[in-house]
Formats: sequence, structure tokens, C-alpha cells
Amino acid sequence: MLMSMFFKYLASTFVIFLLAASASIKAESQGFMEGHLKIIFGMAVGPSDEMPRPQVNPQSYAEYPLIILSQEEKKEIARVTADENGNYRVALPPGNYVLDVQNRVAKHVRAAPRPFTIVSNQTVRVDMNIVIGFARIRP
Repeated sequence: MLMSMFFKYLASTFVIFLLAASASIKAESQGFMEGHLKIIFGMAVGPSDEMPRPQVNPQSYAEYPLIILSQEEKKEIARVTADENGNYRVALPPGNYVLDVQNRVAKHVRAAPRPFTIVSNQTVRVDMNIVIGFARIRP
């Protein structure tokens, strides 16, 4: 009986140790993606048009959340919203990803998806530029 209690104690200690080690390995192996979101308002411009572009309000960044997709399956991994200055940062496990804009069609947003790779304990910079509306050149 004493021996069986000892083995139960040993087994439970081993399981706790494995869980703690697993969590520690996962936390250490992450990397970071950070960048800046630039919002450009598209408008009709031509040779005689010298109209200034609208300014971006800090609240505008929240209207255009970014999504992180796995590069292989295009499966959504995470969402990130830029802060009031247009900056963002997210921790991710090592791998290949694509940064894109959510609700691209519904909001008439044009942006080029940005592929990137996360390496353990490193930070990669991925900036995103989006154009809102339709820009045409008038003669």
C-alpha cells in the first residue's frame, strides 16, 4: 500500500513536470510580428486636382482589423488591431504566415497580402498599407 501511494505521487509529480515543461517550451519558442498600418484614402485625381487627402483619425485604425493566416492552408490564426498610432504587435509560434486585411471587399479596401516568417525568439517587421475607396486618374 505504501508502495502504491509512492507510485501515485511519483506519477502525478511527473505529469505536473511535463505540463510545466511543455508550457515553458511553448512560451520560449514564440517570435513576434510587429508593424505599422498606413491608411490611404483613394480619390479621383488628375493633373489639375491638388486636393489634400483626408487625415486618419486614431479610431479609424480599429475599423480595419488585420488577420494573420497560415501560409499553407490560409486558415485564420489570429487577428490584430493597430493602436491609435497605427502600430501593432503579436506573438506567434514559428512558421510561415500571411498578413491581410479583414473585410476587404465589404469596405472597398485594396491591400497586398504580406507573407512573413516567424523565427523563435525573434521579431519580424511587416508593415501594411491599405487604400480605401477607388482611385482613378482623370484626364
